[in-house]
Amino acid sequence: MTTPDSTPPDSIAALRASIGDLRPGNDATEAEARARQEILTKPAGSLGRLEEIACWLARWQGRAIPRMERVEILIFAGNHGVVAEGVAAYPAAVTAQMVANFAAHGAAINQLAEIAGAELRVFPLALETPTANFMHAPAMDEADFLAAVAAGMAAVAPEADLICLGEMGIGNTTAAAAIAAALFGGGGARWAGRGAGVDAAGVARKSAVIDAALARHAGDLADPLAAARLVGGRELAAILGAALAARRLGVPVLLDGFVCTAAAAPLARLNPRALDHALIAHASAEAGHRLLVEALDKRPLLDFAMRLGEGSGAALAVPLLRAACACHAGMATFAEAGVANKT
Repeated sequence: MTTPDSTPPDSIAALRASIGDLRPGNDATEAEARARQEILTKPAGSLGRLEEIACWLARWQGRAIPRMERVEILIFAGNHGVVAEGVAAYPAAVTAQMVANFAAHGAAINQLAEIAGAELRVFPLALETPTANFMHAPAMDEADFLAAVAAGMAAVAPEADLICLGEMGIGNTTAAAAIAAALFGGGGARWAGRGAGVDAAGVARKSAVIDAALARHAGDLADPLAAARLVGGRELAAILGAALAARRLGVPVLLDGFVCTAAAAPLARLNPRALDHALIAHASAEAGHRLLVEALDKRPLLDFAMRLGEGSGAALAVPLLRAACACHAGMATFAEAGVANKT
């Protein structure tokens, strides 16, 4: 049994061991929650996924009556050297400009966080120093990768009832597609998409860059952590770290779209149960996300044809979880309401 902490590992070997040694959810509190669902004033199962969400929260929060008092949206921002290959519709400077926009309350995620009743926290990761162009070199050395993982782990508050993970980084759909290809096969053509708005020629360039990177690093990509380091980015590594820390601390997670899912996917490749505490908030319109979700045996909560990033899909799903908790906690039982249960 692991100790419920989020101490950052000091080596790749320690990180790997941490991922392999994860505590399970709380069977007892989930069982209590399921028993309560059976006696609430409704036909059993009639609230569908709301019931499942309430029981999932009970399992991972360790409370038979889960709560949503402290919800945090964590956005990690990073820049990518691979942008030099013409894979992005916007210049790398936009990453820092959008971080400033978040601070000025001017982005979509600011509005969605407010509606969700969530605290938005943004973590820029060495924006002035992009990762190396992974078509020609490792995106990060081990120290840089571990520092980004540690930044993500440190961002998770043990007191949080739920965290939503999001990202900002020009070029990061290329990194996410490269990780997905390394983990699940298929090459650039299977995983490259429009990202923030590249045209067909841009998608073709992304696909070719991904294939070149896969060939460049082919000898090492069988290791999921190596894939995350060699063709990923700092913000993706931080998401991996945050998802891992949340699991160790007993904090459930909502993952945003394609980039977030790809960033967390190495955890599941190393430990098939590592993302049991995480739900996919929405099915992104970005090419490859549905394939990735299917590969992880997950089912998104929403499908709004969104591909913005910023944690926007995760924020949009928070009210669903609030609804699940409200029904679970606030509904009367048949006995309390004096309503006859089925015989």
